[in-house]
Amino acid sequence: MKYMLIMRATDEAYAGMANADMNEMLETVGRFNDELIRAGVLVAAEGLDDAAEGVVVDYSSDPPVVTDGPYGETKELFGGFYILEVASKEEAVEWAKRVPSAGPGFKTEIRRVPSVDEFPQDNEWIQKERAWREATGQL
Repeated sequence: MKYMLIMRATDEAYAGMANADMNEMLETVGRFNDELIRAGVLVAAEGLDDAAEGVVVDYSSDPPVVTDGPYGETKELFGGFYILEVASKEEAVEWAKRVPSAGPGFKTEIRRVPSVDEFPQDNEWIQKERAWREATGQL
């Protein structure tokens, strides 16, 4: 089963990282990523650029409204993610407990990523997605 570990932090937690040694941080995260790779559970992992560089598309009106970041109403920003292929939610939780640079102001949300196999296989769009996944080596 695939699980997404969504890395979130408050503005204060990110501000606290501003003075962190980048090489030390990369070393710590790199060692953790290497553990995930050696365990055979890492599918993907990415960090995200500063929220101030992003935009939000709000579909509450027609046409949708685009607002530049940062997002003043957001208390916790989505800063990056891991996608793991593990046997259970409990295993995903155990990996999340080991995420480096987590501390006060940081949280990891864990969500299962449903497989294409869980959707109606007679649906035209599911068949097209399955064909795309097979053609790109994702199945």
